[in-house]
Amino acid sequence: MNKSELIDAIAADAGITKAAAKLALESFLGNVGATLKKGGRVSLVGFGSWSVSSRAARDGRNPQTGKTIKIAAKNVVKFKAGAELEGAVN
Repeated sequence: MNKSELIDAIAADAGITKAAAKLALESFLGNVGATLKKGGRVSLVGFGSWSVSSRAARDGRNPQTGKTIKIAAKNVVKFKAGAELEGAVN
């Protein structure tokens, strides 16, 4: 499912226009992104939770040349599925 298909499904399920569903989805995504950018955590009970984790700088290897390269430290987003979501797919 891509973004436009999700918007269509939200609109149909909620009985709202596609424009309203698009605004709601974009608001959700924007708020999740803003919360994570601040270092916060977003939890939806039964669905899952998003959090930010720091990945330390490390040495890597270029597979073509075999040379060692430096990989910079960065923050990464992690998602942990909730029990209901895991149950739904298993």
